[in-house]
This record gives sequence, structure tokens and C-alpha cells, in this order.
Amino acid sequence: MSHRSSRRFSIVLFEEFELLDVAGPLEILSKVEGWDTELLSPDGRPVGASQGVRFEVDGSYAQKSGDVLLIPGGLGTRTLAHDEEFLRSLTSMANGASVLMSVCTGSALLAAAGLLEGYAATSNKRAFAWATGFGCDIDWRKSARWVHDRDRWTSSGVSAGTDMAAAFVAAECGVDVAREVASAIELRLNLDADEDPFAV
Repeated sequence: MSHRSSRRFSIVLFEEFELLDVAGPLEILSKVEGWDTELLSPDGRPVGASQGVRFEVDGSYAQKSGDVLLIPGGLGTRTLAHDEEFLRSLTSMANGASVLMSVCTGSALLAAAGLLEGYAATSNKRAFAWATGFGCDIDWRKSARWVHDRDRWTSSGVSAGTDMAAAFVAAECGVDVAREVASAIELRLNLDADEDPFAV
């Protein structure tokens, strides 16, 4: 697939991450020529999704090399949002990234680390009250499939991360490339962040 940018995505994994939060965007991002991804865990060892699947990883948080950082949601976020060591690691990884992205309750982790202050953001509808309890100066938007505010991209729940990833492709490489990727995986492409059927 043609492209206009070179990107490396560091995907932050942890125990009990949500499988589709990672697999959906990874499917999209892997289809763009010149883009590559790495999966990271706290110590470089395999980690398990809530669905029981274990993922091999490319390295530890300390070995992050990507310029885009993607944080999924999942049950594991409930404890990590209060885990000071994890939040320090997240901040350290974010400091070396030009774009921060989250899926689902991954935005709660960004907020807990102070990385969404002054930004608009969204999160999983069913965990919205919990997720929005973190951070101070955040414009939380409940009705949004995803929110793009400057160098921050946050999506609503689970499958919304796939839509956000496709929208990121469109923003970086053009709508034609996003359409090509969506066609390749038979995804119904939605490039309207405000088209959110789950907000009602």
C-alpha cells in the first residue's frame, strides 16, 4: 500500500488487556507500507489478554523505540490506573513519542499519568464514569467514536479502536490509502468521529 509517512508504533501490553483493542488497530496499521509495530510488556515477557490469549512481545517498556505510543484498555487498567510504577513507565514512554493513542479505557491510564491535561478525549461508554475520574483539565466527550485533538487520539470502546486506526491512516496517508486498507480487510470504513451509534 502506498504511504506518505514512516511510522513505528509501540503498543503497550499488560496483563488482562482487551484483545480487540490491540488486534484491531494492529491489523490496520500493519497494512500500511513503511509502517511497523512493536509489542511491549513491562519486562519483555509474554502477557495475557482478558480473553485468555497470550502474546509474545518484542521487548520491555524500557526498550520502546516507536514514535507513536498506543495504549489499549481492558480489565488490567483498573489496577494500573493506581500503579505508580506503571504510570512512571507510561510517562517515560510518552516523553519519547510524537503521538499518543488509546483505545477504550486506555485513556484512563493516559489521564492518570497526566498525559491528557488540556486535551479533549473519550473512553469506553460502560466504564465512562470510572475513566473520567482521572485527570483535571480534560474535555471528556461521551458521544464520540474517537477524538483526535492535536497529537492525542483516543477512542471509545473496543471495536472503536479499529475505526480510530483507520482514521489515523487517512489523516497520515490520505483517504484513498485508508479505503484501500479497509477494503483489504473488508472493514466498513467510518471516517466520521461523530458517528457514534453507541452514544445513545
